[in-house]
Amino acid sequence: MKIKQITNFLESYAPLQYQESYDNCGLIVGDAKSEVKGALITLDCTETVIDEAIATGCNLVIAHHPIIFSGLKKLNGSNYIERTVIKAIKNNIAIYAIHTNLDNVHNGVNAKIAEKLGLINCKVLALKQEVNSDLVGSGIIGELKTPVNTEVFLESLKTKMQTKCIRHTLIAKEKIQRVAVCGGSGSFLLNNAKAAKADVFITADFKYHEFFDAENKIVIADIGHYESEQFTKDLIYDLLVKNFTKFAVRLSKVNTNPIKYL
Repeated sequence: MKIKQITNFLESYAPLQYQESYDNCGLIVGDAKSEVKGALITLDCTETVIDEAIATGCNLVIAHHPIIFSGLKKLNGSNYIERTVIKAIKNNIAIYAIHTNLDNVHNGVNAKIAEKLGLINCKVLALKQEVNSDLVGSGIIGELKTPVNTEVFLESLKTKMQTKCIRHTLIAKEKIQRVAVCGGSGSFLLNNAKAAKADVFITADFKYHEFFDAENKIVIADIGHYESEQFTKDLIYDLLVKNFTKFAVRLSKVNTNPIKYL
């Protein structure tokens, strides 16, 4: 089994042309014609993850976030990005990223969140204008089968999304039924969530002043970047084990969340 066969499959599921202009999806390090011994699935590719790949005999790391977003001018190990890339090259480990292209497909990152929350009647929240499809775009809007008290919903959200902290706005809605979600940094979709008449918008990385923009018309629930996307690993893992049987697929045991809670 060649790396190219794996990446071709992933790109048939989440085409590279669906990634955002700032992104860097695809094969970042390695030879596409190399044989795959094992694949390690992670949210972020770090030095520790490369160490894990070495220890488990995996020569392909599939990450959600690209280790390189902008061009590298030097490779002398001066930061964690350079050290990770150098270690991967030295140990013949390929690194592949499936990021905003997986965010933008209807059965991708946000669908996984919707599944965890038990949402039904899901649709793309903001369609990608340059793609003529109602299945491609940012975020998802869906519904709970029955309305739930807002405070009960937020407590349930903590449990289902395995987060220790939710930053949220004033409880402007007594009950929650229409739910908008966006894995990762989703504040740019707040107006879309309002227009879709969502009762709550679940995402991450809201800045202080952006919380005011809820204007008591919607509840913003910021659950953390890592927390909102952590189940993306399971999505990728399930895709691979259901479609390939000739190489080992492993979920990384490394928690790459750089944020800790006291």
